[in-house]
Amino acid sequence: MKIYNYSEARQNFASILNSSLKEEVVIARKDGSKFRIVPIIETESKSPFDVQGINSKIKTNEIINIIREFREGE
Repeated sequence: MKIYNYSEARQNFASILNSSLKEEVVIARKDGSKFRIVPIIETESKSPFDVQGINSKIKTNEIINIIREFREGE
């Protein structure tokens, strides 16, 4: 955890924001009050079915035949 006083925080605000991505950052005032800088990291909500494809030489008909054989074997 890194603690900065108000003056340091004001003078180095951009670098303090960058630091908050790696470690906890606290800014302390003279009156003793403290504030934590916490980054908000937003991630895109993706469907669980949104997966990266693979390169394969297998053809669609072959895949369908494999699935049919599997289902018939049950």
